[in-house]
Amino acid sequence: MTETSCPGPATVVFDDGLTAYDFGAGHPMSPLRVDLTMRLSRELGVLEHLRAVDAPMADLDLVATVHDDALIEAVARMGREPGAGEEAFGLGTDDNPVFRGMDVAAAHVVGATVEACRQVWSGESLHSVNVTGGLHHAMPDRASGFCVYNDVAVGIRWLLDQGAQKVAYVDVDVHHGDGVEAIFYDDPRVLTISLHESGQFLFPGTGFAGDTGGPDAKGSAVNVALPPGTSDEGWLRAFHAVVPPVLREFAPDVLVTQHGCDSHADDPLADLTLTVDGQRASYLALHDLAHEVAGGRWVALGGGGYAVVGVVPRSWSHLLAVVGGAPLDPATLTPPGWREHVMELLGATAPLRLTEGRTPTYRPWEEGYDPDSWLDRLVQATRTATFPLHGLDPVL
Repeated sequence: MTETSCPGPATVVFDDGLTAYDFGAGHPMSPLRVDLTMRLSRELGVLEHLRAVDAPMADLDLVATVHDDALIEAVARMGREPGAGEEAFGLGTDDNPVFRGMDVAAAHVVGATVEACRQVWSGESLHSVNVTGGLHHAMPDRASGFCVYNDVAVGIRWLLDQGAQKVAYVDVDVHHGDGVEAIFYDDPRVLTISLHESGQFLFPGTGFAGDTGGPDAKGSAVNVALPPGTSDEGWLRAFHAVVPPVLREFAPDVLVTQHGCDSHADDPLADLTLTVDGQRASYLALHDLAHEVAGGRWVALGGGGYAVVGVVPRSWSHLLAVVGGAPLDPATLTPPGWREHVMELLGATAPLRLTEGRTPTYRPWEEGYDPDSWLDRLVQATRTATFPLHGLDPVL
């Protein structure tokens, strides 16, 4: 994993209006996590390495490249009248409560992701990031898992419509990237790879090794279902055993990645045990893979992450820094002004450093498969199911 700066301009697509994607007080997906991330990144000087681009609003025709008209109409209607108590299309539930302006806020996130894709595809930027994106659970006909519209899928569809021949999507959120996978399940132009806590234990209950793509796109879906408790070492072992060889064989025009940081040990909604340091290692690895397999064309998105103070701002500040080509030293102190802001706003003590004192290491798969290891058995199941579909040997 290299930490040197990368050639070419990098952009962050963001404006304060994106924080209007807000399900309300008490909902795990607080927009405060985005505000704290951008504040921390700004005070650390990370944003000096990224050209800021305002996020446009996606029009309904763009949203309709992925989503059904009935869902779009329901989002508009319920966003205008959030007090009606209606429950339909996955909206009005505990996961996806209705809020005023929901239609505008959801379209804004879609617009931001499509702009990040446009920046990269046009060549204006080599890398582009939208930390408010990554809403990977939404289906064409319904909202799901805190996701009203699937900005990721709309962005990938836009890339295909612009002439991209192959797009690879890697999802490292703790939850299976089910919506993106489902939308492109039978499209051989799109490779989806998801590393997530096994659906045996966690929402959405999908994403197993045998789920490998539709009849016209066998091998287009790659799922690495991880056991609860998987830490940095095991997660990185699984990642490197599967992701690089498949990406190299697929050779995409663009790499799109989703960086939900709910794989952290402190996240309240899941059961993996990564550290901020382990997550940072994944960002560096994906940066390097973008340069190796896609000419550096990289669109990075946010995703889940519900430890609002202790995890998300640090993890995504590392992500923004990697995208900008100037990775942060993990030993860096968080700025006093940022810590004071957290205390004044929330009465909480913010982390002192960007690290948790770990140096992530892992045992390469090439050193041997351990059949007594639950993790290794699950990884080998993925390799066995998918590698031959890509002309790869699952054993080596």
